[in-house]
Amino acid sequence: MASSRRARLRGPPDGGWGWMIVAGCFLVTICTRAVTRCISIFFVEFQAYFGQDYARTAWIHSIVDCATMLCAPLGSLISNHVSCQVGIMLGGLLASTGLILSSFAASLEHLYLSLGVLTGLGFALCYSPAIAMVGKYFNKRKALAYGIAMSGSGIGTFILAPVVQLLIEQFSWRGALLILGGFVLNLCVCGALMRPISLKEDCRTAPEFLEQNYVPETEKQDFKRTSICPPLIKLWPHECLCYCSWKEYDFLLMPGFMVLAVSILFMAYGCSPLFVYLVPYALSVGVSHHQAAFLMSILGVIDIIGNITFGWLTDRRCLKKHRYFCYLFAVGMDGLCCLFLPVLQSFPLLVPFSFTFGYFDGAYVTLIPVMTADVVGTSLLSSALGVVYFLHAIPYLVSPPVAGWLVDTTGSYTASFLLCGFSMIFSSALLCFARLAKKIKRTHLRPLTGNMGLKQHIWTNGAIAYSVTAELDQRDGEFLAVDTNSFSNS
Repeated sequence: MASSRRARLRGPPDGGWGWMIVAGCFLVTICTRAVTRCISIFFVEFQAYFGQDYARTAWIHSIVDCATMLCAPLGSLISNHVSCQVGIMLGGLLASTGLILSSFAASLEHLYLSLGVLTGLGFALCYSPAIAMVGKYFNKRKALAYGIAMSGSGIGTFILAPVVQLLIEQFSWRGALLILGGFVLNLCVCGALMRPISLKEDCRTAPEFLEQNYVPETEKQDFKRTSICPPLIKLWPHECLCYCSWKEYDFLLMPGFMVLAVSILFMAYGCSPLFVYLVPYALSVGVSHHQAAFLMSILGVIDIIGNITFGWLTDRRCLKKHRYFCYLFAVGMDGLCCLFLPVLQSFPLLVPFSFTFGYFDGAYVTLIPVMTADVVGTSLLSSALGVVYFLHAIPYLVSPPVAGWLVDTTGSYTASFLLCGFSMIFSSALLCFARLAKKIKRTHLRPLTGNMGLKQHIWTNGAIAYSVTAELDQRDGEFLAVDTNSFSNS
């Protein structure tokens, strides 16, 4: 209890139990994202057993991927109002149940519900809360911590893919799904590792509610010492609960987050089809099955290197202030790779593509949570990540069928890859223009006198007055220090 109370008074520890949080998040990404990728290995088995066409069978993977992202805000909601541990453990039970029920499937519709919806829902309850916990424990080494945690997707795919194929050969697809269901139960262990932490940034107040009659006097004092939401959920009436829910999602109206959200939509649309159609494209230009599979292995391994090295690099002092542009560069490079892919029509040319695309894919995936935290702050990171991953859902569901329709219509993969490339480049350019506009606005608002200044503003809200004194660096418009005080009007 003493250590928990002290943790509320300081910033992220940047180590200690935080590395156990990273290990837990690493295992969560293996059990969620890597297992989702490995579901594609069952594609041929499902198609042969149920005698269905390519399109109907492909919906299984699309549904589980879409459900994972679509229900991400629900995972954040449970994590915020109950606990991260309970949310991840519940998600592990649901995902395991879905995989086990899938081993008894008698039709594709059964798999749509069990493997698609139920397993996807379980993954959603685990994924965004685990990633948000890493952001609460790290600040100075946040990008490195996320790089290690997110590398579980690539490492898990590299290890699980041959293991799943071996399980299918030994026990059939039903036995393999049953074993995967047991493996995914390790999410419950990961959830147990997610020890909650209360940061100083979380201790916000809602003065207008403290003045209401329905707030007990004893709880007003507790409210000032704790995070806004847990006391509200346990003790306060629905009016205050509504306020709490709104405060958790008020970042939706922030201009910076709105621009990030739009860019995420285009980025998610551009990155998804390539993982589906890289192997078919390689086969269409004369690459052997073994070499086409090797291209995906290269992409997965280099993805891991991109996760860790780019996270480490952007934590260095020389690049830490420029992580925003590092993210733009990584997304833009992946877009350029997609644009050049139609002219790469041999295995020796596709290998460098897999290296380049895989590295920058791992790079920007690592920086998505970091970028989100920079925009909304650590206290709202869990809710914001839920929304960010929710925005991935529709592009993930729509882009592979649209790309397939373009292939059927044009008879080549050129239009599909060009659309993906331009979509990712537009995502990067949108964020770049937004940052330039912000810089121009700061230039016009720059004060005319001195290099440093103290700006004080006082405003009132009911019976409470607020005083904010900000030390402003007038060379670039950045606030160096902010001091906020409240006092009674009377």
